[in-house]
Amino acid sequence: MKYTKIPETAFQNIQLNAGVLLSAFNPESATVANESIIGATTGGVNFTATPTFSDYGEDIDNCPKNMKELKKLDAWEISMSGTYVTVDANAVKSLVGAADVSGNKITPRNDVLLSDFTDIWWVGDYSDKNGETNGGFVAIHMMNALSTGGFAIQSSDNGKGNFAFTYTAHYSMNAQETVPFEVYVKAGTAESPTQ
Repeated sequence: MKYTKIPETAFQNIQLNAGVLLSAFNPESATVANESIIGATTGGVNFTATPTFSDYGEDIDNCPKNMKELKKLDAWEISMSGTYVTVDANAVKSLVGAADVSGNKITPRNDVLLSDFTDIWWVGDYSDKNGETNGGFVAIHMMNALSTGGFAIQSSDNGKGNFAFTYTAHYSMNAQETVPFEVYVKAGTAESPTQ
């Protein structure tokens, strides 16, 4: 059949598995430090980056809707959501958002501090070569992320607790033109037999 095909490079360009949420990641070295793993998740992670537009031609007589020369991108709404199945004090602090941590105590606040905003990375396996040393990855870097979904736990009898999360990326007055997310795509390379 003429149109029942997939690209020959499909397995080279496929994102695999659920990925991991990290507090820090260096795309150059592509290593994951255990202390940077925020928590284990269930059901995968959902990332969305949705632009909002203004159509400056919509009220102009005889101007068709969505004239490309009159379209302006206003901003991006960027969020990442999912469910943790593990937490520690720092993860709970990140879920609460505006909070302080002292030992094992997390105290919510009524005010948001600049220190409450943090970068979050989602990194997932990519390509047909995903070995430990030279594996490919897709990485999403959310800047100035803050928990906007609140703090909740769903426990179950003979089961584990689920901690839903929604993080939202924020623009900064110090870099107003910087859209607060980046995406990295790096194919894996074959590992030598000695690695």
